[in-house]
Amino acid sequence: MNVIMYTFVARDENSSVFADVAKRLVSTGQWKRLKRDNPRFNLMLGERNRLPFGRLGHEPGLMQLVNYYRGADKLCRKASLVKLIKTTPELSESCSWLPESYVIYPTNLKTPVAPAKNGINHMMNNPKTDEREVFLASYSQKKEAGEGSVWIAKSSAGAKGAGILISSDANELLEFIDNQGQVHVIQKYLEKPLLLEPGHRKFDIRSWVLVDHQYSIYLYKEGVLRTSSEPYDSSDLQDKTSHLTNHCIQKEHSKNYGKYEEGNEMFFDEFSQYLLKSHNTALDSSILPQIKQIIRSCLLCLEPAISTKHLSYQSFQLFGFDFMVDEDLKVWLIEINGAPACAQKLYPELCQGIVDVAISSVFPLSDSSQKTPSQQSPFIKL
Repeated sequence: MNVIMYTFVARDENSSVFADVAKRLVSTGQWKRLKRDNPRFNLMLGERNRLPFGRLGHEPGLMQLVNYYRGADKLCRKASLVKLIKTTPELSESCSWLPESYVIYPTNLKTPVAPAKNGINHMMNNPKTDEREVFLASYSQKKEAGEGSVWIAKSSAGAKGAGILISSDANELLEFIDNQGQVHVIQKYLEKPLLLEPGHRKFDIRSWVLVDHQYSIYLYKEGVLRTSSEPYDSSDLQDKTSHLTNHCIQKEHSKNYGKYEEGNEMFFDEFSQYLLKSHNTALDSSILPQIKQIIRSCLLCLEPAISTKHLSYQSFQLFGFDFMVDEDLKVWLIEINGAPACAQKLYPELCQGIVDVAISSVFPLSDSSQKTPSQQSPFIKL
């Protein structure tokens, strides 16, 4: 029996997820790795910001698949995400899961400033819009109404806690952005988050989402909480370890790193038990349905613009969605990562799932029929 052989190139030396995927492909005996500049490949595991989309799908007789969607950055840059949600009618009308957010450009970039009223019209008609006047109007209104005055400024392209300021002073936030010299998002800070005990600590939730070549959306069944190791203190906005759960900040600045959870990570099984015991609520019925609805809303609104169903090549992509939960068990979307890393213990299952769901569905393996029914996919179709 002739075994079909497929070929791939791997161009991203920094992606631990796709390094693992590459090893799994080779181990099937049906995938051969080519030199990185060989154009005659079936699959490209490419670098996110350096993908030759225009050259894909032009090799005679070759179906080509790439591990990113062109245009998905609209979801993965903070300012683009805010603009997308505000200017997409079906999202802006029903979106109650993104904290109130404004796109702010440094004044030296001389970006047109939207008026305090009807700012959305300005944003819809201008590719770049500085929303500082709209922000200041909302800030004053909330302060007067006693609805909380703490906001957070985040660099649009920043990661690992860089370019962030938490403050209740609007002018300090705007000055910070002007000095940073790049576009930021100012977002209403969630002042009453759900906290973990013991320790009275903040957390966020990372969920991994796979979109295949047919634009079917799959949620990885395991999720991870990134936890703080210091007590949450709303009166001290300077202590980043109390407010930001990024691993690099916790590891570098908290003397209690790893005290409550190994590596400051709690997985869904433990979180599920914690919710039942401490809040008499189930993860599956209270938090996960909200997470699934947010994921679908974000990805489906972008489908017409980025789907590759009718193109000469196909795409798939792994996303990392980050959420917070408030004390009323309401889920809020914080950001979306287009090239997410993965918790160490989840690599084998997650990466095998990527091979099975996103790659072998396009390039079938001859032994795929031998999978036993007990080997259920770790991805849930949404």
